[in-house]
Amino acid sequence: MNITECGFNTKLIHGGEIEDQFKSATTPIYQTSTFAFDNADEGAKCFNGESAGYIYTRIGNPTINALEKQLAALENGYGGIAVSSGMAAVNTVYLTLLSSGDHIVSTDAIYGPARSIMENQLIRFGIQSTYINTTNIDVVKNALKPNTKLLYIETPANPTMDITDIAACAKLAHENGILLVVDNTFCSPYLQNPLNLGADIVFHSMTKSINGHADVVAGIIIAKEKNIYTKLRNMMIGLGCNMDPHQAYLVMRGLKTLSIRIERAQQNAQQVAAYLEEHPKVAWIKYPGLKSHPQHDIAEHQMKGSGSMISFGLKGGFEAAKVLMNNLHLALLAVSLGGVETLIQHPASMTHAKVSKEGKIKAGITDDLIRLSVGIEDLNDIIADLENGLRQV
Repeated sequence: MNITECGFNTKLIHGGEIEDQFKSATTPIYQTSTFAFDNADEGAKCFNGESAGYIYTRIGNPTINALEKQLAALENGYGGIAVSSGMAAVNTVYLTLLSSGDHIVSTDAIYGPARSIMENQLIRFGIQSTYINTTNIDVVKNALKPNTKLLYIETPANPTMDITDIAACAKLAHENGILLVVDNTFCSPYLQNPLNLGADIVFHSMTKSINGHADVVAGIIIAKEKNIYTKLRNMMIGLGCNMDPHQAYLVMRGLKTLSIRIERAQQNAQQVAAYLEEHPKVAWIKYPGLKSHPQHDIAEHQMKGSGSMISFGLKGGFEAAKVLMNNLHLALLAVSLGGVETLIQHPASMTHAKVSKEGKIKAGITDDLIRLSVGIEDLNDIIADLENGLRQV
């Protein structure tokens, strides 16, 4: 049976399998830094690219490669490149595709460090950036310049939950000779497949839903075409931001339950969102599964489900948000998302603290914004915890 032709859940369970001499039921951990050659000629062939043998774990490792192949199959891409963190994925993409004098257009409400590294560090090397509301395709079109090389979107956006039309952005980008990169972390391959919608590269912080257990930091880049994949892999090898074999093993273990975890979490999230939308102390809420979401129709078209992420604000603003967060007992006050546990945090002062005040205001990252990652606990307990916290506001 060809696993690549099987269904999504079958790929989750069997997509990363490799054959070893002991017939292990799970992918073995090849916890080694280097690999021996049978003879000098074989070593030379490996280094010259004439042989597919393994050389050194920074360059390639069977455990890591199994995970890369599995994610590439789930995202329908040519190949995957596993790296040490989500930010390692972001920086590998930046340094591969951008040179001095180039320009990038990006979603204003992307993950904070992905924006701050561009505005505070890469600007030193002459790379220009423009951050806009990518939900409006006309705004995107007007932001493009002759030196724009990359359109980088995150949808749903972190933390505003804005939804960007991937297919429309892909069409615009390709008409202008620009590559489209999509951060698909909030959805995972289970809920959204940007490469199918025209994107050239998709990446994930596998720390989040893909691993799902808050015990690994990891990232993955998947390219649609071989030539881009090769450039990205060469950059990753040069940067030395490869994944560790044990890290890869843990991600594969978490990946097997991806669909079950997401289904449970988003069922909870839909009910939690409905509860918050009706609560008298809630000023506003954005969740793709609510008809009140401004891009609800786009979400229904390009996503297979609404996910587990909710953003909302309280009528008492930031002070009310602090009271709520300080009075929760089940939900953890912590960054990250997509795990089995419910997490809550304040983006303006936490994950997006290094984005300028002007940038946060323009992106809609207001002081009252609370980001909630709904877990797989019993729904009644999640709502009871929120109710208790809101009672203190």
